[in-house]
Amino acid sequence: MTDAGAKPSELFDDGELEKAFGSELGEGPGAAETPVPSAAPAADAGGVGAPVQQSGAVIQSENAPTFADFREGWSLGLYRDPVIVGVFAGTVLGILGVYVVLRRAVFVTAAITQAAGLGVAFAFLLEIHGGVHTPPVVGAVILSLAATAVLSVQTDRLRLPRETLVGLTYLAASAAEVLVGDRITQDAHDITAILFGTAVLVRHEDLILVLAVGGAVLALTFLFHRAFLFAGFDPEGARVHRLPVALLELLLWVLVAVTASVATRAIGALPVFAFAVLPAMAALALMERVRGAIAVAGAVGAASGGLGYLFAFFFEFPVGASQALTATGILLLCLTVARLRRANAVLANPPFSAK
Repeated sequence: MTDAGAKPSELFDDGELEKAFGSELGEGPGAAETPVPSAAPAADAGGVGAPVQQSGAVIQSENAPTFADFREGWSLGLYRDPVIVGVFAGTVLGILGVYVVLRRAVFVTAAITQAAGLGVAFAFLLEIHGGVHTPPVVGAVILSLAATAVLSVQTDRLRLPRETLVGLTYLAASAAEVLVGDRITQDAHDITAILFGTAVLVRHEDLILVLAVGGAVLALTFLFHRAFLFAGFDPEGARVHRLPVALLELLLWVLVAVTASVATRAIGALPVFAFAVLPAMAALALMERVRGAIAVAGAVGAASGGLGYLFAFFFEFPVGASQALTATGILLLCLTVARLRRANAVLANPPFSAK
């Protein structure tokens, strides 16, 4: 299984792959003169340890993955990059998600993420059928920024609530992504990776891009932290204090769009949307102060990315879905803890004391 567009043979030589996975990989492409019918990669079928289909036969893993297997793959660099990408993307998106959830604009993030996935798919389509080489990240950034521009349109004149524009953008991007994917039959597993996230392997350049963009986004987020909060909580008061509210809102959504673009290319749209929403919800349920919620959201996002990958590895599930489900589990745990804490506070300080 590989990530969108990255195949193991492009990342590691045959010796490293055979050492990590054994001789079941075969001789590799180009080793024999007789062409071998291609088969769907494991990314389409399951998780990290899913059966590998080759030459019409299914090779089942004899034993379940062990920690020794993971450690050996980590030492070879097979699993290091995707884990780092998942942890760091979860951290950045979790922090940004606090500002998104406080604005009650959760599904705006879903629409932007879906547009980023469409941009990646469209880049594949241009290269395959048009002969135009377009980096998938460039396509993701362009389409996500276009979606941000559409969502920034004032809907008062249209006599429609803003949610209708969000729904329109999300549905249009989702439908177009499926249609584009239908025309990329030879890279169907890449479209699956974009939609649901199957980042078992991540290209090193994607890792560098996620780290660079994520670091810049974090720096800008902390720099404009107070302005983002003021513009979100009290836009009229912010205007009285001569803050450029519209510009601040645009900057926030551009940061979300750019982060979602590079992360979607690396780990897929499903975990990106999960990281941008669920950690922030968990943090805001636990913490009363925003700064504390930001710290907790970053930690929950990081844990979701790392633990979700381990869950996918040991239980042989798809990575993206495992990361999203891990974030969901942590959210449910945090909601339970917050509810119990409030109940204990009520019992300790009852509203009506008996005389």
